[in-house]
Amino acid sequence: MKALVLSGGAGTRLRPITHTSAKQLVPVANKAVLFYGLESIAAAGITDVGLVVGDTAEEIREAVGDGSKFGLDITYIPQERPLGLAHAVLIAREYLGDDDFVMYLGDNFIVGGITGLVEEFRATRPDAQILLTRVSDPRAFGVAELGPTGRVIGLEEKPEHPKSDLALVGVYLFTPAVHEAVRAITPSWRGELEITHALQHLLDTGADVRCTVIKGYWKDTGNVGDMLEVNRTVLEDVERRVDGETDASEIIGRVVVEEGARVVRSRIVGPVVIGAGTVVSDSYVGPFTSIAENCRIQDSELEFSIVLRDSSIDGVGRIENSLIGRHAQVTTAPSVPSAHRLVLGDHSKVQIHT
Repeated sequence: MKALVLSGGAGTRLRPITHTSAKQLVPVANKAVLFYGLESIAAAGITDVGLVVGDTAEEIREAVGDGSKFGLDITYIPQERPLGLAHAVLIAREYLGDDDFVMYLGDNFIVGGITGLVEEFRATRPDAQILLTRVSDPRAFGVAELGPTGRVIGLEEKPEHPKSDLALVGVYLFTPAVHEAVRAITPSWRGELEITHALQHLLDTGADVRCTVIKGYWKDTGNVGDMLEVNRTVLEDVERRVDGETDASEIIGRVVVEEGARVVRSRIVGPVVIGAGTVVSDSYVGPFTSIAENCRIQDSELEFSIVLRDSSIDGVGRIENSLIGRHAQVTTAPSVPSAHRLVLGDHSKVQIHT
């Protein structure tokens, strides 16, 4: 069994971060989202991985390498443009051959991994198996309709009037039967080959398409709010480890201070991760914050945020619910004279608070 991991999307909802970085490499708890998926694949006993890459191919190659650090054998599959999930299957045909495979969206995050799902698929081997989860607004997702017995009877992509609240999670398992389906469909109104259409083709031709409704945590880390939420979830499970230096500081709860980091005259309330080479001085860092390597946090407060590597925050008071990119500098603005501009009618009375 192989894996097909999709890492070619542009990440428009995470701009401006993704103007200069692949969305799959934005870190949560100081580790790229993509790495969590690759680790889940390796844990499920799959070693051969086709990694579909687009405009950010060079950056992803540099980060992932040949896959050996994950226990994987990576083959890179270039995709000129992100033309849909089914298009990724289409261009990976030669690599996939006649093997069963799991397709994993590189910017998705699933707590607990996919080992149980892969084992179930290997044991029963339907033509396709999908993961579903209940969402509050299914119009933003591929949506499945289930029959009275709980079997999949229909699928739609981002429907205006969803027939259920069951959204497709970004993990799919397929036998080679899917290859005929992706060749049979045509682009949607979005100009993409939709995997929901390929799945519907399988259903229409009598194929065995099964589903698993998951109750665990899943996120598509496509926007800043979701990134911060995934960061919070991962940090919930960190174990306290202080390998760096602390000086005249208060470290409370589940805090990781990596070797080479320094915390000086500061208060850190976990869960928090502070990367190697980072210096936090005269500051407060609150829960659900991850600070990457080689950052400088001085005379500031930071909570429920992600700070990427080589950035500095100096003297700015409190920051929260924020995603701060690489090499960013956040400082105080120069003071300016305060003034009021008035246009007053005759006999006016104005009270100005000074």
